[in-house]
Amino acid sequence: MAFPERFSNLPDYAFPRLRALIDHLPAGGDPIAMTIGEPRHPFPDWVGETIAATLDGFGKYPPNEGTPELRAAIAGWVQRRYGVTIDPATQVCNVNGTREALFNACIATAPELKHGKTPVVLMPNPFYQVYAVAAIASGAEPVFVPATAATGFLPDYEALPPEILDRATAAYICSPANPQGAIAPADYLARLMALAEKHDFRVLADECYSEIYSAEPPPGALAVMQATGTDPERVMIFNSLSKRSNLPGLRSGFVAGGPQAMARVKQLRSYQGAPVPLPLQAVSRRAWDDEEHVRANLALYASKFRMTAEVFAGIQGFQLPEGGFFLWLPVPEGCADGEAAAVKLWTETGVRVLPGAYLSRDTAAGNPGDQYIRVALVAPEAELKAGLTRLRDCLYG
Repeated sequence: MAFPERFSNLPDYAFPRLRALIDHLPAGGDPIAMTIGEPRHPFPDWVGETIAATLDGFGKYPPNEGTPELRAAIAGWVQRRYGVTIDPATQVCNVNGTREALFNACIATAPELKHGKTPVVLMPNPFYQVYAVAAIASGAEPVFVPATAATGFLPDYEALPPEILDRATAAYICSPANPQGAIAPADYLARLMALAEKHDFRVLADECYSEIYSAEPPPGALAVMQATGTDPERVMIFNSLSKRSNLPGLRSGFVAGGPQAMARVKQLRSYQGAPVPLPLQAVSRRAWDDEEHVRANLALYASKFRMTAEVFAGIQGFQLPEGGFFLWLPVPEGCADGEAAAVKLWTETGVRVLPGAYLSRDTAAGNPGDQYIRVALVAPEAELKAGLTRLRDCLYG
C-alpha cells in the first residue's frame, strides 16, 4: 500500500521525541514538568455556570463559523484591543483553537503556483510546528528563516533573496514568539507588510500569546495594517482563549481577515471543519467580552516573571520573555546541546524541559534551536520556583 511522500520528511513531533529521549531513564528527583505550554492558572468561575445554562445546545448542530453573537464578541474585542473595526459577518470565523486555523488558512488561501513556479511559505526558525505542515499540505516549499539572538529572535524576511520572496504566497509571524518570547514591534510588522505588498504574499499573524506580556501590550497586525494602509486581504490574524483565558481544553479561537480570504476559509471549513459546540461557543462569547479575568491572569504571570528574574539573577544568557510564558535558555558550556541538557536535568533533578532543536529545523547554517532549552512558566508559583531553582543549580551552578 502506497503512502504520500509529501509528509515523509517530517520529524517526530516534539513531545514523542522527548519521551523517547528520557522516559527510559530514572528521574533524579520528584518530577516537575516544564515542557508543554498548557496554562495552569484557574479559568473563570462562570465557565461551568455558562455551560450548564446552555446545556441543551449539545443537542443541536452548531453554526460552522460561530454564532452571530460570538462573532460579534470577537469583533468587539478586536475593536477594543486594537482600535480596528471588522465585520463579524464576513471577517471572523470561530475555530477549534489556532492550530486548526493556522493550518487551514494556508491551504484555503495559498495558490498552487506562483509565476509558474512551486510556491514557498516563509516561517521563523524555531517555530510552531503546524506552519511547516500547512505549507507542505498546500503544495508549497517551507522556507525556514532563522530567528536568533542576532535578529532579535524575529525572522529577517527582508534579507531573503528576491527570487525567494517572489515565490512566496504566505509568511507566518508569531508575536509574542513561541518559543523565544520576542515581540514584533510595529515598525517590524509595517516593514513585513510592505514586503508582502511588494512581492504579493499574505501575512499570517499568530497572536495567541498576545495577552501575556512583561511590559506593554504587543502591537497587533490588524492595527499596523490599518495604520499603514495595507490591503486588508493581505493580513490574517489568529488568536484563542487557551492562553488568554486559561481554557486550552475549550478548543476555541478565531481567525480574522479580509472578506475574500475569509470566504475561502469558511468554504473549506464547511467541508472539513468541526464547529465548536454551542455551549462552548457561549463560554467563548463571554470570555471575549470579559477583561477582568485577563487582568487577573496577567498579574499572576507578572508575579512569576519577578520570581524567575530573582532565581536567575546574574546567570549569563538569561532574559525574561517580552511576551508569552516560555524561557528560551542557552545551554551552558558543559552541555553539548539542548538534548544533553534535558537528559542531565531529568536524571539529576527530575525537571523535565524541551530541547530547543525539537522546535526548529536543520539548515545549511545549523539548527538555530540546538543550543537552547524551552522552559514553560505555567506551573503554580511554588512548584515553578522549585523547578527553576533545581534547573539553575544543575545547569548553571
